[in-house]
Formats: sequence, structure tokens, C-alpha cells
Amino acid sequence: MARKKTFRQASNWLNASIVGIQFPVAMALGYFWGKWMDGLFKTEPWLTIIFSILGIIAGFVNLFRITLSTAREEEKLAQEKRAEEESAREIEDADGGARDA
Repeated sequence: MARKKTFRQASNWLNASIVGIQFPVAMALGYFWGKWMDGLFKTEPWLTIIFSILGIIAGFVNLFRITLSTAREEEKLAQEKRAEEESAREIEDADGGARDA
């Protein structure tokens, strides 16, 4: 059980660390796609600007999506930990009451 939680936490942090790579990749893809389209349609610099902006937007969308997902997973793990601690306290209280009797 503890191993599964550790794996989930590691997976969670790995997903969060990918944001540092995904953000510039999305911007670069938008820029180079726009540059290519400008060369194809001879519309320089308009498609480069448009696709660069779309790449930046895509980077922010990924940033918010991954951050929200990571925050939800961390909260879920924290709730599970609190529930386990509460369960352990209840068992200790029950054992303490049984010893007193």
C-alpha cells in the first residue's frame, strides 16, 4: 500500500516537472509551424505571429491543466493520509478503552 502511494506521488511530481519542457515546446512548435506556413503562403509575418500566440496559449493551457491535476492528486493523497491517521487513532482509543476495563 505504501509502495503504491510512493509511486503515485512520484508520478504526480514527474507530471508536474514536465511543464518546464512542455511550455517552451508548445511555443516553439507554434512559432515554427507559423514560419513554415508563412513560407508556404507568402504571408510573412502574420502566420508566424498567430501561431506563436496559439503556441503560448497552448503552453498556458497545459500549465493549468497539469497544475490542477497535480493539486487534485496531492489533495487526494493528503485526505487518504488523514483518514489513515484518524483510523489509527480510533483503534488506539478502542484498545486503550479495552485495557482500562
